[in-house]
Amino acid sequence: MEFARITIDPNKMVGRPCIRGLRIPVATIIAMLADGMTEKEILDDFPDLEPEDIRESLYYVAKILEEHQPQVRKSA
Repeated sequence: MEFARITIDPNKMVGRPCIRGLRIPVATIIAMLADGMTEKEILDDFPDLEPEDIRESLYYVAKILEEHQPQVRKSA
């Protein structure tokens, strides 16, 4: 899958994946969703964002997790 809305520029945000060259990291969007914010609340906080940016952020993180298979400790 190609991510047209996710950009990585070593000169912006220390090379962290961001939305469309803006200084809005994908991780920030994901954290806001994890905190329970709605799409509307996120879009209100970041007027430059579009709904597709939020969806692509989720797909991007899902793809990274799929490819890297992070190790998680099993609970007892």
